[in-house]
Amino acid sequence: MAAAAAAAAATSSFPSARRERTRTRSWACSGRPWLVSLRSGALLRVRAAAEPAPAFQSVTAFAPATVANLGPGFDFLGCAVADASLSLGDTVTATLDPTLRPGAVSIASVTSPSRPHLAGRLSKDPLRNCAGVAAIAALRSLGVRSHAISIQLTKGLPLGSGLGSSAASAAAAAKAVDALFGSRLGRDDLVLAGLESEKAVSGFHADNIAPAILGGFVLVRSYEPFHLVPLASPAGLRLHFVLVTPEFEAPTSKMRAALPKEVGVQQHVRNSSQAAALVAGVLQGDAGLIGSAMSSDGIVEPARAPLIPGMAAVKAAALQAGALGCTISGAGPTAVAVIEGEEKGEEVGGRMVEAFWSAGKLKARATVAQLDRLGARVIATSAA
Repeated sequence: MAAAAAAAAATSSFPSARRERTRTRSWACSGRPWLVSLRSGALLRVRAAAEPAPAFQSVTAFAPATVANLGPGFDFLGCAVADASLSLGDTVTATLDPTLRPGAVSIASVTSPSRPHLAGRLSKDPLRNCAGVAAIAALRSLGVRSHAISIQLTKGLPLGSGLGSSAASAAAAAKAVDALFGSRLGRDDLVLAGLESEKAVSGFHADNIAPAILGGFVLVRSYEPFHLVPLASPAGLRLHFVLVTPEFEAPTSKMRAALPKEVGVQQHVRNSSQAAALVAGVLQGDAGLIGSAMSSDGIVEPARAPLIPGMAAVKAAALQAGALGCTISGAGPTAVAVIEGEEKGEEVGGRMVEAFWSAGKLKARATVAQLDRLGARVIATSAA
């Protein structure tokens, strides 16, 4: 999930850690209570209390896909989305493994049932895999020294899709490891464990990992101090998302490089007002306002859309078909349209798929999902 260079970034926050270079590419905790600095003011809190005992032999956790930015909320707004079958997300099983050195993490397998070719692209080195890095960070935060774990990762999300693929793996791993030892970590600790892997892949921003763990809409208010604001939308909000992913990868690094280095005051004011309107729409349960604000990004979307073949036509097609709004999901290339209820989902998705082909010559796949209010959750356990 990250290049070799990312391995150094993933481990640079663990200055007193000892790496184990074995055939299983495991990583062992040093066993010392300490604080890991992610960035000035943002700390992964490590428990200095007694080491927790395992609560289970194995735990399986699921984490949903996420839509980051939501148009004008670049790097500070995001939401979780999932389908009824829980195929739109990643699953991690964390198992106690006495064959490994105490404190070690090993990735036993990586599979992708819907995209078999994807599994071979992902490293089993825990220092080069988002699930592995997050599991290491969670173990460190828990203060676990006497137990080793192996991880099985099942990918339901494509890479470089703009649906928070790396965040889903990290969130599921952090949740599974924490539950394995009695669910002792707080909300922020889980997010920071996932953020440790995210920063090695796509930079230090939590607009994917926070909703992947917390569910719903999340505002990342600040990192110094670390402050997340979950945005509770009314239960009656029937917001659905039409996610159309073309056969085209948009590396986050390339998409971030396309962003303008300077923004005019008027642009800033307009985008800030749209982001505020989006937050108001979520809190008030106003689907129309949410869609309108999502469609009104005047800074990031105009810079990125030309890099995704057919994106402008796809957005126009979604709106003409009755969508309340449409924008780029995360760094792309997935286009996300919002609708109230799922009745129009098939029609809107079909029009968007057609537009990707006619205007961009890209095959695409449409999925209708709903707002996922739960975030990362345990879906199976086995007794210790």
